[in-house]
Amino acid sequence: MNPLLKEIRHNPLLWLLALVPVVFASQKFKPEAHTLLFVLSVLAIVPLAALLSHATESVAAKTGDTVGGLLNATLGNLTELVIGLAALRAGQYMLVKASLAGAIVTNTLFMLGASFLLGGLKYHVQEYNRVSARLQAGLLFLATVALLIPSMVGEADSAAGAAFAQKLSLGLAVLLIVAYGLGMLFSLKTHRELFASAESGEAGEAPWPLGLALATLAGVTVLVALVSEVFVESVQQAAVAFGMTPAFVGFIVVALVGGAAEMSSAFSGARKNRLDLCVGIALGSAAQIALFVAPVLVLLSYVMGPTPMNLQFWPGAVVMVLIATMTVSLLTNSGRSAWFVGTLMLMVYAIFAMTLYLLPPRVQ
Repeated sequence: MNPLLKEIRHNPLLWLLALVPVVFASQKFKPEAHTLLFVLSVLAIVPLAALLSHATESVAAKTGDTVGGLLNATLGNLTELVIGLAALRAGQYMLVKASLAGAIVTNTLFMLGASFLLGGLKYHVQEYNRVSARLQAGLLFLATVALLIPSMVGEADSAAGAAFAQKLSLGLAVLLIVAYGLGMLFSLKTHRELFASAESGEAGEAPWPLGLALATLAGVTVLVALVSEVFVESVQQAAVAFGMTPAFVGFIVVALVGGAAEMSSAFSGARKNRLDLCVGIALGSAAQIALFVAPVLVLLSYVMGPTPMNLQFWPGAVVMVLIATMTVSLLTNSGRSAWFVGTLMLMVYAIFAMTLYLLPPRVQ
């Protein structure tokens, strides 16, 4: 426990951890103060993200960047899963779909693009394992096809068409989960030698003991999920005060705040020339959301939701996910990166954000 307390004492950013209980107290005694809860929850997630970043780097130092990136993506995506479960119970399926599509686009374009930019500003050229990037991009493309098909055939308004889209979504959910499991088997077991890190990166500070790092990861992930729930409950009303559209909030704001913990780890890894960790977090998280989190929510909707949820997204969301997948496939093909590559990804993301802010897509 000493390394953790020492880190909190010497890092002023972590002093904001004091806001975590303030968030919960404010939610209990001032539940109608949505703007206050929005600001407090955002400020509370920042130090939690920094703490999660340090713990993830300690785990990666013991297990390697590939496993470390996968672990960070998995724990980070628990936030999206918790948010999705809360929205499922309330029957807010469009919020679920917007946050899922937004998380995929944010992870592939913003998180990875900003990592390439930050790392490129410090290093002239950085290298990473392109086999890993290709695998994750391939999994993302598979998931995009699975989202595209129900959205195309689900345009029919008849009861038969709706029933067909629902049955198709259920079958696709099972196929996507199987594909994700096979991808993990391929990268972590049968062909793990292909996914070794391209570089060792900077040594940095001495890592925490593995037990402390894992306990911190688990505890902080729970706190991030709880604070994120407060954020989601207050963000819609606070968005009106800040002049943000519902589409912008669901696709951009919720995705950015929900992925803050993973972004902190990815950005820190980029500055230490550990791009394999960044690629593992960013693309691994996006693939996991598309191939595991989304299908699991579809299956759980049969138990927890008022009605079953399908994989029929509005056309604008599907197009953005498809463009994001094609962009990351094109720009990560060489296994080398510089600051301008990251800039290109961020520009595509900025186009999406500007479009949603000014002209949100029509939701069915």
